[in-house]
Amino acid sequence: MRRDSKNLDALIKEGEGESLEFKRSTGELKEAMQTLCAFLNGKGGTVLFGIRPDGNPEGQEVSDKTLRDIAQAADRFEPPSHLSINRIKIREGRDIIEVTVEEGLDLRPFLYDGHAYERVGSTTRRMPQVKYERMLVERGHARRRWENLPAEGLAIKDLDRKEILRTRELAIQQNRISPDTSRNLGEILDRLGLRIGSILTQAALVLYGKRFLPEYPQCLIKMGRFRGTEITGEIVDNRQENMSAFAMVKEGMAFLERTMPLGARFPTGQIFREDRFPVPLDALREILLNAVMHRDYSHYSGYVAIVVFDDRIEIRSYGHLPTGITVEQLSKKHDSKPVNPLIAGAFHRTGAVEVWGRGTNRVIAMCKKHGCTPPTFEDRQGFLIVTFKAQSVQEADTKSDTQSTVEKSREKSREKSREKSREKVLSLVKENTNITTAEMATGLGLSQAGIEKIIRTLKSEGRLRRVGSDKGGRWELLKTPKE
Repeated sequence: MRRDSKNLDALIKEGEGESLEFKRSTGELKEAMQTLCAFLNGKGGTVLFGIRPDGNPEGQEVSDKTLRDIAQAADRFEPPSHLSINRIKIREGRDIIEVTVEEGLDLRPFLYDGHAYERVGSTTRRMPQVKYERMLVERGHARRRWENLPAEGLAIKDLDRKEILRTRELAIQQNRISPDTSRNLGEILDRLGLRIGSILTQAALVLYGKRFLPEYPQCLIKMGRFRGTEITGEIVDNRQENMSAFAMVKEGMAFLERTMPLGARFPTGQIFREDRFPVPLDALREILLNAVMHRDYSHYSGYVAIVVFDDRIEIRSYGHLPTGITVEQLSKKHDSKPVNPLIAGAFHRTGAVEVWGRGTNRVIAMCKKHGCTPPTFEDRQGFLIVTFKAQSVQEADTKSDTQSTVEKSREKSREKSREKSREKVLSLVKENTNITTAEMATGLGLSQAGIEKIIRTLKSEGRLRRVGSDKGGRWELLKTPKE
């Protein structure tokens, strides 16, 4: 929009800020160009020449040479940028010069005279080296990202066939992939954008790989349970595994359920204490998913970590937040900026996550509903750390009594989870008496060994039996599964 004197006043009244700067004349051209560089590295903005610092529009004389000087100064932007220049006459012989730039998008960071600038409030300053380097990486990341680079020597036979087919089945159930999608692994990978021609990407390896060492040591999850509140405490449980992204989420959640300190509360109107997990499992799963999907995979020393203490749970992931998003914004409304869109896209297809930047907001809401403190977010030493307070059960008069109570509660929780899995298997059999154990595993997201264990239990309980041979027979329910 070309501005005129009528709507110039409204702009001036906004005052200097993140996207507006006043300059008395083009005698301050160098400083103005530095500010425009900062606007390019931010959300865009406007410099007005001919405005006093107090906002009084006095204008300046504008000649052809004045406009040439601005155009020549703009040649010192790297990469080149377009400036929109507009003259606004305020009185005879006096004009305001309006110079506007749009945000730089994938071309950031911009330099002026070899230096990068950023806008902080109404001030322009040199951009810190760390931020400049991060933006530079992100610029290259836009089209040539770590995740979409070829995985040298990787073939389809090196990927987890069951996990790929499971992604297809879940994506069809979620209406996020066509039901006509072939079961051919190559075609599924093509649909997910994980293969370029006949070459598999590093994202395909991260999601479905079966072997990671020695080439990809960063595909690592660390899981530790420490007694007390410090990492120097006694190690109760410690695991470090190189595995695929989908496997990380499954193993991480199993570890949390096994090692998380049990919490306690007194329900309204009840006199007995109710032992339960201090943090909702769905909230932990959301944060773990984010850690696995959005971490920086480009560094060989990076990893995801789950650290459980007596008083808190930390989920750590290597890498910084995308430029423009701060840890403070994670607790507020913010846009989704996936660092690894191909990896995140595969999880989205399965229904595991949305893509609207609501994940952390949903986690906060879940914690409040559960009656626990929402998590804190911290960017520290190259890691994003999400911390949940997890107040454990108060110690009883004797340590043995406490351990007995806790163990009974945990076993009760485990049995409830196992029974839920058994009911799901019975429901699948009720719908299709010819279903195979492999199809059960795919439908429920469990291993075949896990399904076979459930079936053995159901048979021993007299709830399920096999009629006929394993290949040509069928299942028969002896008791109706719970609805």
